[in-house]
Order: sequence, then structure tokens, then C-alpha cells
Amino acid sequence: MPRPAAAPTSLSPSRAGDFMQCPLLYRFRVIDRLPEKPSEAATRGTLVHAVLERLFDAPAGERTAPRARALVPGQWDRLRESRPELAELFADDPDGQRLARWLGEAERLVERWFTLEDPTRLEPAERELFVEAELESGPRLRGIIDRVDVAPTGEVRIVDYKTGKAPRPEYAEGALFQMKFYALVVWRLKGVVPRRLQLVYLGSGEVRTYDPVLADLERVERRLRALWDAICEATESGEWRPRPTKLCGWCDHQAHCPEFGGTPPPYPLPVRAWESGGVPQGRMGAD
Repeated sequence: MPRPAAAPTSLSPSRAGDFMQCPLLYRFRVIDRLPEKPSEAATRGTLVHAVLERLFDAPAGERTAPRARALVPGQWDRLRESRPELAELFADDPDGQRLARWLGEAERLVERWFTLEDPTRLEPAERELFVEAELESGPRLRGIIDRVDVAPTGEVRIVDYKTGKAPRPEYAEGALFQMKFYALVVWRLKGVVPRRLQLVYLGSGEVRTYDPVLADLERVERRLRALWDAICEATESGEWRPRPTKLCGWCDHQAHCPEFGGTPPPYPLPVRAWESGGVPQGRMGAD
């Protein structure tokens, strides 16, 4: 059953990215909570993340590529059990050939990780760590960090796995923003600025790192405060403007988007009236 609409109370890296990409997309996902079809690429990413997390349950000497590859079918079964909607991904694949290719792609991504990091030399302090911190006069920040490594000297490294290819430098800011977001939360929780942020791109076999300083995190905090102010303003006014980009072609909500001739559903939250005339703002389509 769909959950009732509610005003946003927290901010994650993905939802922050949604608002920066397109405020209307943020509304559809956070306010209206419109359903979205599962995608093969996103689900493969979830599967690979689950395998890499589970691999560290084994003793260091047993963390091998064959063992990791063997985990893929079982983790896929667990994923389908927890998310029954994933059954529709391969509903039109009666002979299982497309599913077999898809699982093979997941296995190759898992194997490539071994060319980038050596799990026999790693003992993560945390895996799939949920973090949450509330900014003063700002939003509650929350997210899930793939891996946290802590050196004997106490230095912290935040690691994120990406199953796609590393972006060109001019498009790298989005992923780095996510990592700085996590670093900010860790700093607010622990009072420690992470020594390194590490992005592991399994699609292209690259590792990219960034060593943040306190000024980086302070800038991200200011940016998030401004972003939250804009979200609160849009929530109160109901004015969620679409921002067309090349990414629109992959959006599940074109039928509701004015840029594609659609009409958004009636805004489900109270809206602030115009001070002069008492007319509600920003419905972006008839009720």
C-alpha cells in the first residue's frame, strides 16, 4: 500500500541529488511517493553490493574471487525474497537466458573488484553503515556508507562501490558530493574528518580518491543548508519546477511531467497562500 504523503524531514545524498537534478523529480519521489519500476542496472548494483558486504563474513584467507562469484546466486535469491517486485524484471524471459547474462555481468563486476582491492588485507570497521546526524537549524542528514576502514592510527577511510564506469572529470562532482556528504555526517557524529574518500568503479576498473579537509565539509554543510531551505520553500508553496536535462529520457514519471505533456497529481500537502490574494501557489496542473 502506498504511504501517505508527508513533508520531508531528512535528506540523503540521493534525494539531495534528485532536487539538484530536478525539483519535480524530488517531489514525485519524496512527496507523492510515486512508484517506479525496478531497473536491471540498479538491481545489479544492489546485488553486487550485497555480495561484497557478505564476503567479509569469511576469514581473510577465504576471501577469494571464486568464493565471491559463488555468492551471487544466493544473494540474488535473498534479494528477490525481500523485494518481490523484482520478479517483474525477468517476467518476459521464460528460458532464463537474459537472467543468466545479467547474473554473469554481476559476477564479472564482483571479480573485477579483486583487481582493485585485496580483501585479504582489509578488515572493515563497518559495512553498510547507516549514519544520521542533525544539523543545527538544518535538516537531519542520513545515508548508508558501503564501507568504513579505520587505520591503527585512527585515520578513517570511507569507501563507496560503483558498478558503473567512472565519469569524465567534468561529470565527477555528483559522486564526490555524495562522499563529502558522508564525510560531513561522520565529522558531525565523531568529530573526525575522514582522511580519505574512495570511489571504486567496478564498471571501468578504476579507483578514485579524494582527501578532504575541514573547509570542504563546511562548504558542503552550507550547500546542504541552502538546499534544505529551497526544499522547505517548495514544500510550503507547492512550487516544484521541472528542470529538463538529458536524464529525462530515463525518468519513470514522464506521464506526470509538464515537460512531456503530462499533469502532476494533485499536490497532497497544504500550500501557503499568496499574501495578497489568498490564492494557493504552484499546483503545476489541474487538481
